[in-house]
Amino acid sequence: MIDSKDRAIALDLAQEGPLTESQEKYLQICDEKLGMIPNVLKAYSFNPVKFQAFSDLYNDLMLGESGLSKLEREMLAVATSSVNHCFYCLTAHGAAIRQLSGNPQLGEEIVMNFRVADLSERHVVMLNFACLLTERPHVIVEKHRQELRDVGFSDRDIWDIANVIGFFNMTNRVATAVDMRPNDEYHGMWREKTGKDA
Repeated sequence: MIDSKDRAIALDLAQEGPLTESQEKYLQICDEKLGMIPNVLKAYSFNPVKFQAFSDLYNDLMLGESGLSKLEREMLAVATSSVNHCFYCLTAHGAAIRQLSGNPQLGEEIVMNFRVADLSERHVVMLNFACLLTERPHVIVEKHRQELRDVGFSDRDIWDIANVIGFFNMTNRVATAVDMRPNDEYHGMWREKTGKDA
């Protein structure tokens, strides 16, 4: 169980029930793999039902089977979070981009302006769509979906793109509203170039 003094958010939420054995195991695996329990999981751990709903949706969108690579999904997370100025998600998912790409600069480039990063046309179109859907969802029309198809995304991929963008628009707003802060460890992770292809 997470110590209540080890708070991840500004709100002081009373524990509404114990986490299940499998949820506790999930946190233990996170700690073993990352050397920490992400603060977003700590934030949701006050209620086992909300914890499960959040972690199930996150794991499905970001780690489940998809025509999008894990890196592409992390890029969508960061581009969306950049528009929303979400400190938590920019930091945590910027670290994931560094890990998956092997490029210690790519995460920050996407945060600041993905259009000046060394990205393929496919990824520029994808991230343009993320920004448009975040800033002006009411203007999305068929031509925007066609632009995604034209660079190789299937309609199933577009579904996944939209859901990742939608998820991070939600989590960005929650993180900002409750003053969720990223774990300090994220800032230093995967800063060495590993030679992976971004």
